[in-house]
Amino acid sequence: MTEVALDTATPHAPSVIRLLLEKLHVAFEEVAEHPALPAASRVQAILLDDEIGALLVLFPQSKLLDLNRLEELTGRKLKAVPLPRLRQMLDKHKLKALPAIPALTSSPCLYEGKLLDAEHLFIQSGEAGLLLKIHRNDFKRMLAKASAGSFGQPVRDIRPNLDRPDDDSREITLAVQAFTARRIQKRLEETIEIPPLADTAQKIIKLRVDPNASIDDITGVVETDPALAAQVVSWAASPYYASPGKIRSVEDAIVRVLGFDLVINLALGLALGKTLSLPKDHPQQATPYWQQSIYTAAIIEGLTRAMPRAERPEAGLTYLAGLLHNFGYLLLAHVFPPHFSLICRHLEVNPHLCHTYVEQHLLGISREQIGAWLMKLWDMPEELSTALRFQHDPTYDGEFSAYPNLVCLATRLLRSRGIGSGPQEQIPEELLERVGITRDKAEDVVNKVLEAEALLRDLASQLNAPH
Repeated sequence: MTEVALDTATPHAPSVIRLLLEKLHVAFEEVAEHPALPAASRVQAILLDDEIGALLVLFPQSKLLDLNRLEELTGRKLKAVPLPRLRQMLDKHKLKALPAIPALTSSPCLYEGKLLDAEHLFIQSGEAGLLLKIHRNDFKRMLAKASAGSFGQPVRDIRPNLDRPDDDSREITLAVQAFTARRIQKRLEETIEIPPLADTAQKIIKLRVDPNASIDDITGVVETDPALAAQVVSWAASPYYASPGKIRSVEDAIVRVLGFDLVINLALGLALGKTLSLPKDHPQQATPYWQQSIYTAAIIEGLTRAMPRAERPEAGLTYLAGLLHNFGYLLLAHVFPPHFSLICRHLEVNPHLCHTYVEQHLLGISREQIGAWLMKLWDMPEELSTALRFQHDPTYDGEFSAYPNLVCLATRLLRSRGIGSGPQEQIPEELLERVGITRDKAEDVVNKVLEAEALLRDLASQLNAPH
């Protein structure tokens, strides 16, 4: 186990927490947060509620909190408290995160029995990046009025399919059959009701692979879809692109500002994104769908330019991979409507886990599998399905590896700045070496994009409106 000693410059636990623990006669040691600390010893605190009231739930980060098991155990249909209410409570005590201290919330507390197997436990201090190390006996004393139970699923027993794409069709079929009354084996395309690819998208796909396609061709296709045409013009007119003079037409947008390559991939991304509606439900802490897409695409655009010229993949296609990287999320909402809400509630109470674990546990598949499968079904470029399928595998080194590697790098860089959801994950040196970008250069790209964050958010808001 690696522990990182604190230097004098590191912040200390908030005074309210120090005073509370002293009052409870609980000894603690301040330790910097570090990924090498064992998940079984790290306590995840989640405040849930229902019409009866609030309940503080504590469990080790080596487990996924299963709301169905919790309902069986308590007879209550609990879900994460609304974020504004949680923030109000934390702000009152000047805390940035919820510490696993039952006396702080004055709510009843339920904890995972296995939590006390560890000799020392690490809890949030209330200050970002700082944990408190507490001996099991002291922690047990804090739980004197709490109830023990078993409601967590060991994360090690959940095995998301990150690297076996040949199994995707079978696993998606099994997942769909598990949620339908059908017991007759059908072809996958018949089992899942997928909306047909929009005419505009079909035309753009044909243009993408036509070496003789011209600006007139793409202008013609975009102009036949008034909503898309308006989007492209407003995109080019956005202060983000700082275009000289007024943008009066689609052709203007392409020739003077965006360029053929960006417009064809942007138009395709928007056309595909609009094929499926944005779900009405979503996890509380989620970055809005199009905001996440546009930030990721913008980071990837910068990263692609930063790559050695000889190794650069097709820039427009990497941008498209960024725009569509989370497309499987829309697809899950479309294919599993009654269960999508359950996925959202589980994502809210398991912020320490990547969504792949939650989806694998509840459905048996992930959004990456189903998103990549649909890209293939729609005859999209193989680079794109590869980007979606392997975006969470920082070690992927197969064909077209630059595409998923760039998505992986971009999403982890954004996560380190608080954009996106799930835990912050390290960026391995090997990943940076594979795309030929230094860590400093990658951080420079993010800094540059986030300088224009307000402008990017304005672009995203045009798309995030329900349709």
